[in-house]
Amino acid sequence: MSRLILFNKPYGVLTQFTDAEGRETLADYINIKGVYPAGRLDRDSEGLLLLTDDGKLQHNLANPREKTWKQYWVEVEGIPDPSALQQLHNGIELKDGPALPARARLIEPPRLWARNPPVRFRANIPTQWLEIEIREGRNRQVRRMTAAIGFPTLRLVRSRIGQWELGSLQPGHWIEKEVSSPSRVKQAQTRKKRHRQSPASRTKSG
Repeated sequence: MSRLILFNKPYGVLTQFTDAEGRETLADYINIKGVYPAGRLDRDSEGLLLLTDDGKLQHNLANPREKTWKQYWVEVEGIPDPSALQQLHNGIELKDGPALPARARLIEPPRLWARNPPVRFRANIPTQWLEIEIREGRNRQVRRMTAAIGFPTLRLVRSRIGQWELGSLQPGHWIEKEVSSPSRVKQAQTRKKRHRQSPASRTKSG
């Protein structure tokens, strides 16, 4: 079995265990040796981060080729109309190439903790929460996507990665789970396939 850590990364924490500038890192919250982040989350973003001691699992979760769906709750400046959301559904054009089609919809404000420091709002501009799901992991991708359709991101919280959800996990807290290693699952599937393909044994009676 492999170790999988579900961590609610607070705002301002780096997705690494050391920092030469003395900024907050994962080491300030997670005291487990031998686990590493499966993917990244920007310093100014919050929410679910997965860590594991299994290199194969880390690769599967973080590799863009695996196209694992990741869900974000995003507060933007302004209120996107259906045509703006359709651009995300179609696959928005970014400076480093077109993004894959995303899932996006307007949602009610999620029940979240207060951010420290608070988000800076402009009094005369309304805000809106979106639920956005993507299958890529480019640098600051969600923020660039909302900016490209004219609605800058004010706050971003990752709520799910694949089957793993943030749930009620509070900022700075983590839980540990044991999961099957992808390599072992693949080996078991291979053995099962070979068993199905092998001829049935026969017994002879004299």
